[in-house]
Amino acid sequence: MTTCCAPVDNPVADLVAAARGGDRQAWDALVERYAPLVWSICRRYRLSHADAEDVGQSIWLRLVDQLDKIREPAALPGWLSTTTRRECQRVLSDTMTCAPAAACALDADCLRDERPSAEQGLLAAERRAALRQAVTQLPPDGQQLIALLVADPPVPYAEISARLGIPVGSIGPTRGRCLDRMRQHPAIAALIAAESAA
Repeated sequence: MTTCCAPVDNPVADLVAAARGGDRQAWDALVERYAPLVWSICRRYRLSHADAEDVGQSIWLRLVDQLDKIREPAALPGWLSTTTRRECQRVLSDTMTCAPAAACALDADCLRDERPSAEQGLLAAERRAALRQAVTQLPPDGQQLIALLVADPPVPYAEISARLGIPVGSIGPTRGRCLDRMRQHPAIAALIAAESAA
């Protein structure tokens, strides 16, 4: 196996590509980055420590088997979430008796938590990173327009027009073209595909 430096802040696609090539540091970075996601899902299903460890090992073994088949590396967090949930449900169904109280553990309402879970936080961070990547692929004037449109507090169209030197009537169509271009970015396209598949 070859090894090379794979910083933690590398995009997921770079880490996946390096891990496919046998880079142990890239694999370790993937595990370090997504282990909290796997563990948080196991905790939500209230698995015992031993069962959670078994689920984690199973997930990482499946990922090793599937690494060459992943078409969109940016969708990896969604794949891990779905696979972990299914594995947790399998473990629970294998170990549960038919007691009504135990059946509640599989009920989505019982699994909801008022606070954002680590899984939700990680997925939100991945979405923000994908958006940042997509925005940086826009031309500079598109980047400026998007920045002004999402500013807090909101910037009026008249001020955007004055700052960028474009007519007010062209802000909407230009924004639409920028958003279309961002949707085509691989990381955003992967997130959209993962959301529609869920």
